[in-house]
Amino acid sequence: MFINNSSVKDAIIRTLDLLSDSEVPGFIQEICATKKPVSLGFVNQHAYNLIEKDKQVFEAFAQLTYRLRDGGGIKIACKLNQCDPGANLNGTDLIPKLCDHYLTTHPDAEVFILGTQEPWLSRGASSLLKDKPCELMDGFQEDLAYLDLVQKKGTADKPRLIILAMGMPKQERVAHLLMQQLSGPVLIVCGGAIIDFSAGRVSRAPKLFRSLGLEWLYRLALEPKRLFARYVLGIPLFFYFLVKNRF
Repeated sequence: MFINNSSVKDAIIRTLDLLSDSEVPGFIQEICATKKPVSLGFVNQHAYNLIEKDKQVFEAFAQLTYRLRDGGGIKIACKLNQCDPGANLNGTDLIPKLCDHYLTTHPDAEVFILGTQEPWLSRGASSLLKDKPCELMDGFQEDLAYLDLVQKKGTADKPRLIILAMGMPKQERVAHLLMQQLSGPVLIVCGGAIIDFSAGRVSRAPKLFRSLGLEWLYRLALEPKRLFARYVLGIPLFFYFLVKNRF
């Protein structure tokens, strides 16, 4: 189900592609069968704050082909805007399924994992792709370096899967750059910490935390310094923006 409704006042929520659980398998099949460049990203509470504070970040997210709902905060935002939030499609759960389907249907695909740093980059890529060979680059290069790598190492008429794991909003900006310059069957996925999760650098919250929508609290407990601004300061800010945009 795609929101295109003037009754949704929040411009960020209006851009989301909200899917029910039953629609997810068909969506995965559709984007994996693309014959042209397609980009996919996830909007969570942190992304919402970044988008709200910076018009250029909003534009980078708006240029993605698809934007999926990630997390309980955006579920609240959808309900406040009187639209069905659909399924919670966080990248940590969806991206491995997406990769498995893409590589099953395109065994000759060229794969690029761009983001994080060694040794986690190699470990995470190997785990996520089940040891399929791929091109790697850490997440601390200039934007054009990623385009240069894909153009030099990639083949225009071959399926290409590009996982960007360099964090928001850099990965969305790089995704837009790649979309502008590449052609052919290319699937670009903004994956955030997916490679760090796959490498075991960052652990998933226990199932109970996830079922209660409290994975953020578990992560905050593990990395209080790094995530203090994102959650302790960011969550109240998120609700301020939410109410402002709705009313």
